[in-house]
Amino acid sequence: MIELKSSNFNDEISKGKVLVDFNATWCGPCKMMAPILEATSGEVKDIKFTGLDIDDNEDIAIKYNVMSIPTLILFVDGKEIKRSVGLISHDELIDFLK
Repeated sequence: MIELKSSNFNDEISKGKVLVDFNATWCGPCKMMAPILEATSGEVKDIKFTGLDIDDNEDIAIKYNVMSIPTLILFVDGKEIKRSVGLISHDELIDFLK
């Protein structure tokens, strides 16, 4: 997974399908989501999997109105297509990505 920061966020989400995992190091459900994202990234090749720490990049979290974590946002060519808030299973993630 690619770690996003305020400095590279727009460039990274601008082309193709990009899943952004908004998370924080202190977040228990985020830690539980990490291995699910890692496993799924190996299976789904047409989507770039990325993560963004909301504590280090508060401006991006505010811009996208991220109020709870983990929040997953799927972007296509820089535009938000859909989002999921909270811990989800592998199967739910696969369905979300369709």
